[in-house]
Amino acid sequence: MSPPPHGLPASAATHSRREWLRAGGLTTFGLSLPQLWAGQQRAAAAPAGELAQKGTATFGRAKRCLVLFMFGAPAHQDLWDLKPHAPSAVRGEFQPIPSVVPDLFVGEHLPRLAQRTDRFAQIRSVTHPDNTHTVAMHYMLTGRRHLRPATNPQNAPDDFPCFGAVAQHLARRGDWRPGQAALGAHLPAAVSLNAPANQVSANNHIFPGFFAGFLGGGFDPLFVPQNANAPGFQPLPPVEAASRLQSRRGLLTSLEHELSALERTRPVRELTGDYARAFELLSTPQVRGAFALEDETPEVRLAYGQTPFGQGCLLARRLLERGVPLVTVNWERDDAYWDTHAKNFIDLRDKLCPNLDRGFSVLLDDLAQRGLMDDTLIVWLGEFGRTPQINNAAGRDHWAPCNTVLLAGAGIPGGAVYGSSDRLAAYPASHPVTPEDLSATLYHLLGISPETTLRDALDRPWPLSQGEPVWGLLGA
Repeated sequence: MSPPPHGLPASAATHSRREWLRAGGLTTFGLSLPQLWAGQQRAAAAPAGELAQKGTATFGRAKRCLVLFMFGAPAHQDLWDLKPHAPSAVRGEFQPIPSVVPDLFVGEHLPRLAQRTDRFAQIRSVTHPDNTHTVAMHYMLTGRRHLRPATNPQNAPDDFPCFGAVAQHLARRGDWRPGQAALGAHLPAAVSLNAPANQVSANNHIFPGFFAGFLGGGFDPLFVPQNANAPGFQPLPPVEAASRLQSRRGLLTSLEHELSALERTRPVRELTGDYARAFELLSTPQVRGAFALEDETPEVRLAYGQTPFGQGCLLARRLLERGVPLVTVNWERDDAYWDTHAKNFIDLRDKLCPNLDRGFSVLLDDLAQRGLMDDTLIVWLGEFGRTPQINNAAGRDHWAPCNTVLLAGAGIPGGAVYGSSDRLAAYPASHPVTPEDLSATLYHLLGISPETTLRDALDRPWPLSQGEPVWGLLGA
């Protein structure tokens, strides 16, 4: 244990090393909560540029956003963009089924979502050049191509920040004020649920695209990596003795008082604020209650599906309605995720589609019944599509040139199809949409100008998005 920081008064040095550990001991809970709020001023956002006349009616139409990330990349031509007249080696085994929208068909293993196509739009012409999971995830979840696209990188401090990190940064600085409920003031601006690649993968590889990058780790979304369907799910560490937690806060307060006569460095100032927010998160019953899935009825939990994705969607609904403006539900990395290089049709039929069909459908119903759809943006996406050609293992491989993304809520016209793919679902045939365009659409609807400038640790300016909102789906 190192001695007290240089420059502290002698009285501060009299606190024992154990007390210093206690004052900063929230990291022993396993969530490193103070780091969640560390580095508040590591990057600055310049005032948003003047919003163009086009789109003023849709700017800020969403008070909150839910990102559903399908880790592994779904086969778009087997779910949404089926090609029944393509050669058999391309069209695959599944048949299109009609939906509630005339002349709109989906894959046969999404029967529930077929009855809800009037609640979401499809963009069938999403395209980018990166066929590697890592850089493709970063691209789709940030709207910015990775600085080293030809590599298979780990999370790095020069990555562009993900959507949730941008939300944390702008909300904390006061440059963005989403329509949060009162409880939202006590919660992070961004929460990320489930752990597919956002923390570790099979080889302990920390993937990019889920973190704050050059904004600094203090702006990472609050990660809840635990499986929300697991028995005893408890994402926040238990506070067995509230008096002990308060004593830690009292110790911190006394230390701050002793430091008040000194000129403190910015890291010290930030750290005290970070601990204050950590204490608040751990000790506020309403905040802890936002994560209490046990408060839901057994019928509701069963309806969502007793899987990480299903319970993640339910937890996301609880967080959104309590004021968290940006929630991400990641598809859990387990024995059934969307990277179907082999047994594509078996896994889609038996494992993946039923889980997606149930959880997503109930989520759409639940949000609508609670009056949240009009001002909640839902973005469903993966990192890329999958090859038109079926391989020798009855699978489909990585395919970045074309895939399908869904948008719902926040005034997005249900039943709409924007853009199209060619006859093999291989390349966009009309209205190509890039990850930059998707990010610009998300930020525009949230009331964040895509022209907003972020600054990295070297004070270099980075435009938040270099794309153009998909005006054809915004009614602008």
